[in-house]
Amino acid sequence: MGRLTGGDPSLLRRINSAVVLHALRGADAPTLTDLTRVTGLSRPTVEGVMEGLFEAGLVVESMPDGGEARRQGRPARRFRFRAEAGHLLGIEIGPHRVSALLSGLDGRIIGAGAREVSETAGADDRLDKVRAVVADLLRRTGVARSSLRAVGAGSPGIVEADGTVRLGTALPGWTGLALGDRLRRSFRCPVLVENDANAAAVAEHWKGAATESDDIVFVLAGLSPGAGSLIGGRLHRGFGGAAGEIGALHLLGREVTPERLLSTTGTPLDPLDEPAVADVFAKARQGDARAQAAVERFIQRLVHDVAALVLALDPELVVVGGWATGLDDVLDPLRSELARYCLRPPRVTLSLLGEAAVATGALRLALDHVEEQLFAVEGTVTARR
Repeated sequence: MGRLTGGDPSLLRRINSAVVLHALRGADAPTLTDLTRVTGLSRPTVEGVMEGLFEAGLVVESMPDGGEARRQGRPARRFRFRAEAGHLLGIEIGPHRVSALLSGLDGRIIGAGAREVSETAGADDRLDKVRAVVADLLRRTGVARSSLRAVGAGSPGIVEADGTVRLGTALPGWTGLALGDRLRRSFRCPVLVENDANAAAVAEHWKGAATESDDIVFVLAGLSPGAGSLIGGRLHRGFGGAAGEIGALHLLGREVTPERLLSTTGTPLDPLDEPAVADVFAKARQGDARAQAAVERFIQRLVHDVAALVLALDPELVVVGGWATGLDDVLDPLRSELARYCLRPPRVTLSLLGEAAVATGALRLALDHVEEQLFAVEGTVTARR
């Protein structure tokens, strides 16, 4: 699929194409008259755009039902957007599992898959799991690999524009990994790699807790917490892609690491040992004094780290995700602390997407890329500048 302009650089034609295609995707089998009314364009202009959409394989005529034909004689031609003209893939690569979501060109999910992976697995083994998940998902849904138009992937670490992980301490063998290049070997379409917290922020803005807010911070809670942010509705990566790395704030004059704060034995927890983290929180809820003290220390550190980012960005909303989606205890301390420091404290809520947030954001990344290539006039929310 090429650009809808067919090589015509006319900005006006691109604008018209974008307007008509957006109207088509948001309507139920509209007629040319419907599209003319909704878009405000002239009928000849709409007809010209529709010819290009037909040639690109993105639009097909929708056959009327028998009842409509009987009532109206010869009914007006109706059209629909062909979401099945291509497919998109969103991948999460995490410490304990890899997952994937598959959609048509409308972003509606048609399949999902996941597999567990050891936190000690090397890069090759982890990528083998990714390939296995994708192959199984495509087989179950009956989608040909050649139908994929773009693939998005969310990964821990600081990610360069080309998909190289400049720094990734959460996964073994991840720092310096040419992740984008490794993934592109498996696909014949563009592959875009994004930091996992950034991807989750995009997901919450698209389908989660932040659909009504354009200035948000998403906190991916853990022993090495990260954060993603949208400013004015656009993803903010920072100059070097390291915006939101709040897990490094303990280096600023604080000798006690988060994994030591949450320890009840004096021995630091393994940052990748999520069951051990869950055990401490479970014991705290059961009344264990040491566990309660550890959780209190840890929550205070997390709250202060988030507060530092909030003070810098002044978001409307803070969404807390990661393992903390099951930890309501985080919300009240965070709200109280932000109320102390902020002139106008942001709203604080838990993620609505849970463990699907990163893969959903990666899927949105792929969708944005396809939309930008096909018909967008301006850059999308995830476009790299």
